[in-house]
This record gives sequence, structure tokens and C-alpha cells, in this order.
Amino acid sequence: MANDLVKELVERGFINQCSNMDAVIDMLNNDKIVAYLGSDPTADSLHVGHLVPVMMMRWLQKYGHKPITLVGGATGRIGDPSGRDSGRPIMTEETLAKNIAGLKKSFSKFFKFGDGKSDAIMVDNYDWMKGYSHLDFLANYGLDFTIPRMLSMESVKKRLENGMTFLEFNYMTFQAVDFLTLYKEHNCTLQLCGADQWGNAVMGIELVRKKLGKEVFVLSTAILTDSNGNKIGKSAGNAVWVNEDKTTPYEYYQYFRNTPDDLVEKFLKIFTEIPLDEIAELSKLQGSELNAVKKRLAFAATEIAHGTEAAKSAQEAADALFGGGNSVNAPSFDLVMTEPMGIIDFLVAVKLFESKSEARRMVEQGGIQIDGEKITDKDFIVLPKESIMVQRGKKVFLKVNVKK
Repeated sequence: MANDLVKELVERGFINQCSNMDAVIDMLNNDKIVAYLGSDPTADSLHVGHLVPVMMMRWLQKYGHKPITLVGGATGRIGDPSGRDSGRPIMTEETLAKNIAGLKKSFSKFFKFGDGKSDAIMVDNYDWMKGYSHLDFLANYGLDFTIPRMLSMESVKKRLENGMTFLEFNYMTFQAVDFLTLYKEHNCTLQLCGADQWGNAVMGIELVRKKLGKEVFVLSTAILTDSNGNKIGKSAGNAVWVNEDKTTPYEYYQYFRNTPDDLVEKFLKIFTEIPLDEIAELSKLQGSELNAVKKRLAFAATEIAHGTEAAKSAQEAADALFGGGNSVNAPSFDLVMTEPMGIIDFLVAVKLFESKSEARRMVEQGGIQIDGEKITDKDFIVLPKESIMVQRGKKVFLKVNVKK
């Protein structure tokens, strides 16, 4: 383990599997490398379930290596069969464009992009895949993939009984071409992925070896699960999104604030950059002292995803609501709300302002936050949900209990 980055990743619990750890350590010791991480545009935001490899890539950049974030404009048109028992629905071009834009926004929260040696760059595999006709693709790569090898992949074997389509069967070949392309164009020698992507990623190693006689590598992370062993992700129905238009900073903070006791140390290591020696001390705390640790976890994780000011606002709102604040006022208000409301009408309805003009003025001055998000648009629409945390100025908080 003669590499500081690998030691950091191992001690934080990121690494699940590596295609050749000794070779990866040698590579990291000899030079700064280029690594890539891909995500298909199946939604318009990353979620917490995606963040284990994202945070691992963030550590690579902190140690001076260059990240490539790949948005799968091409692979997203096929649908990844990994970990699924049915095919993904085909998305419209409009939905694809919206989702790609959302993923780019998510990635930008975790990496420094630019023209520097270790600055991240973002690519879309549709940019190179759209140039192939079916005949071109078969002529270039048809002899590099054998049917027995493809059928040996777990992602394929699990789907054969459920009628895996030829469309999905091509997915691993596209991902392999991604690795080959990034190696040739950017000297990318390492792919990061979740454990469910291992088979697809290894196909990329084999393609680069066949085409160029070069060695590239794969490093996978474990799949994030909750205390019951359930996968945390969009398809599992328990997603916590990265982009604030889907999960507000307050809700994001509360997700980590409510981390089960047995997962606190694990989440501190994965979702924050708190030094390991400090995490070791925090992890010794039990009982009521563990609540302070959870607050530290929630603030640090939210600060990475949403910035310091949003983390502070979320923490203040949570303190007000759950009794941690001293000088703030956090009453509750029951509101019958069966459909979305404009922000001005909403603020008047919950009695925070006597007139619409007063409410509009406060919104335009930036004095209103909904679930930790500052609202400056007088036409903002408030969506009905079980509870809504409203902040007026710095010290007035109101929990709105929505009745339908």
C-alpha cells in the first residue's frame, strides 16, 4: 500500500475491486494520471447512491490527478441492463437533453473544471458514437467481442430469462469503446465505477488490450445500501437528489442528519472530507453525543454539494425546527394545500405577511427561503408536500404542515 491516495481510499472504505491493484499503485506513484467516471442520463440529477464513485474521483483530483466525467448521451439511448430485471424505457430527445444538462450541473458541484493539468473535463459519448453507422461499428469492433464472453457477464445472465433485447445487449460494447476512445484522446488509464458496472468496465480493458496492446485499469466501489441492505438509488424509490430543484439543501442536510447510528462512521468517511484521525475520534462518541456527530456529518456533506451558505441555512432551519436554536422562532402552521401555489400567495396564506406587496418585496430582496433554498423569483411555485420549512430573514422560521 505504498501510495497515499490508495491508502486514503482504502481506509475510507471506497474500494470494492480493482483489476490490478499493484499496477495501479505503480502508475499512481510514477505520474499524475487521467481517470474517468460515467453516468447515463436516466434522470436530470445525480443522487446520493451515485456519490460513492463521485467522491472517490473527487479524492483523485485532490491528489493532483485529472478527472473526466462522461455523460452517456449514447449509452443512455440504449439502457444499461446491469442490476435490472426489465429494460429501461426509451427516452425522447427532449428528455435526454434535459437530463444531460442536469447531470452536468451535478458533476460541477464535486469537481473543479477548467484548463489546468488536474482540472476536470466533461465529455458526452454521443459525440463519438453518433459518427458510426451500424456497418461502421461492426466493421471496427465486431471481431473484438465474442458471444460466449458477453453471455458470461452477470448483467446479461440475469436478464436472459426476462427477454433481454438486442439493444441492451450492445450496451457493454458501447462502454468498452468509451474507454478506448478516452485512452486514445486523453491518455485515460483508469475507469472508476460502481460494483454493478464491473463487467461493462472490464470489457473496456479487454478492448484496449486487443486494439492497442496497452493496459488500462478499473477500480470499483461497493453499492451504497441502507441499514436494511436496500440499495439507495432512484430505482429503489428512496433517492436523495444532488440538484437543489429536486432535493432542497435543507432536505439534503436532513437526510444525513438522520443517518442511522450504525452508518455514521461509514458516511463520515465516504461523504465528507473530514480527516480520518478526526473521524476516528468522532466515531467513539455514543448516546446523545452522537447527535452532534450527525450534525457535523450533515453540515460537511451539504457543504460539498451545495456550498457553505446553503449548509449554514439548512443547519439553522433544522436547529430551529428540532430545538437546537436559541434565538430563533419556529412555530408551525397547518395549511390546506391541494395544488401548487405561487410564492406570494403561499406566504400570505401561512400568515407570514399581511399583504401581497409586503411578501413580494421580501422575496425580491432575497429574504425568503423555502427548505433552505433562497427564493428571489416572485413567480416561484411552491409544491405541496407533507411539510415545508419557511425562513423569513435570519431568525424567523415556520414549519408548514400541509393538509390535503
